[in-house]
Amino acid sequence: MTDLISRSTTLGRSTETPPPRMQSGRVELIGGPPPGPASIEAVDACAWFGDHLVLEGVDLLMPAGEVTALIGPSGCGKSTFLRLLNRMHELIPGAALDGKILLGGSDIYEVGRRAQQIRTRIGMVFQKPNPFPAMSIRENVLSGLKLARIKCDDKDGLVEQSLVRASLWKEVRDRLDRPGGALSGGQQQRLCIARSLAVQPNVLLMDEPCSALDPTSTGRVEETIAELRGDVTVVIVTHNMQQAQRVSDHCAFFLAEENQPGFVVEKGLTRDMFTNPIDSRTLNYVQGRFG
Repeated sequence: MTDLISRSTTLGRSTETPPPRMQSGRVELIGGPPPGPASIEAVDACAWFGDHLVLEGVDLLMPAGEVTALIGPSGCGKSTFLRLLNRMHELIPGAALDGKILLGGSDIYEVGRRAQQIRTRIGMVFQKPNPFPAMSIRENVLSGLKLARIKCDDKDGLVEQSLVRASLWKEVRDRLDRPGGALSGGQQQRLCIARSLAVQPNVLLMDEPCSALDPTSTGRVEETIAELRGDVTVVIVTHNMQQAQRVSDHCAFFLAEENQPGFVVEKGLTRDMFTNPIDSRTLNYVQGRFG
């Protein structure tokens, strides 16, 4: 077992017509992540909270530019696994991990890699929308650049580009100076997606991004995920089986037996997982017989 405290902490395509300034391509960032989607892979990943093993032996490849859904009952380690993927697990006192997490083939926990650099390349959207309420919509989108010390010569273009990719531009383009906290819940979630996309990450993690949203807002977030396919690697935790089928290319079913750590029962193409799974437990779960 490797104690995280002792490890080094240094480690969209849109259906809308692109605005004129975007016709020639994406806004360039100086000092940001290398462009394009990247694969992310867990190799024998394990996680602890103190002495309690909560996740064991996860081997999972999430292909570049595709959407992978993590499904399974509550308490089986899906969100913990998501936090392993961008080094947020180590922020919890007493947390520890073992195994490897590879981004484009490189270990994100390798000595010398800064955690903040990794979190720029692997963004996160949380279950509850968390825009900065005192900041304007524009300031919210740009906030990640300042934190990551990334330069951009065309901030107006980047704001526009990010909001278009998050399917929010048409709704807010005339009120960019108004507080982000004044938006509806669904709009706030898409603003958080735009904020993550502004630093142009290779991977976007989403932890039940629609659980607090109404059906209309959920549909728009799902449309955004579909538009991002190919441009960003997306990994989404969801308890909604219909959503997993709608948005994902690949699926991984997590499960935890009583008083045992979570593990992956089965993984594969989403259509196979839902129509012809190998393990009977997978079939029972996706058909709603438990969980």
